[in-house]
Amino acid sequence: KRERERERERRGAMIHFVLLQNRQGKSRLNKWYSKQKVGEEDVEYEPYDKREKARIMREVTGIVLKRKGKVSNFVEYGDMVIVYRRYAGLYFIFGVDKEDNPLIVLDLIHLFVEVLDHYFGSVCELDLIYNFHRAYYILDELILGGHHQEPQKSVVLGSIVKQDELVEEERGDFVSFMTGG
Repeated sequence: KRERERERERRGAMIHFVLLQNRQGKSRLNKWYSKQKVGEEDVEYEPYDKREKARIMREVTGIVLKRKGKVSNFVEYGDMVIVYRRYAGLYFIFGVDKEDNPLIVLDLIHLFVEVLDHYFGSVCELDLIYNFHRAYYILDELILGGHHQEPQKSVVLGSIVKQDELVEEERGDFVSFMTGG
């Protein structure tokens, strides 16, 4: 048992999912990483199936939406902790290992919102609906394989600017190809 705990510490705590939902419980963005499966010798990771995702979304949404404004932003849920924060009409919900520091996750949520705000100029629900691919790209810059990757807002924004430049360059090449220019 101690060896399992040491191995888990070595790998680091993990983010299992990220959900962005509005006040009515509509999902605006969700990203799923791996779930833990404790084996006989080691902790294994496997993907969530559709039923599990639907059940978790339903249960977590119900838990978070029913909570009052003056309570903790951390809720124990099975073998993980739900860390959430409400910004305007959106709930940013992360499911993390119990061993993970929930204050660091709150800081990650705030960083995600800051980057979205800077990129979209005061992000709103419609930005996420019509530009969901960019929101996923920003999330992928912050979290890779369920682990927090980049803590600096300037580095994330620089990467996003480079990505947008590549997209525009490709778009220009495509237009010139289609027009024969």
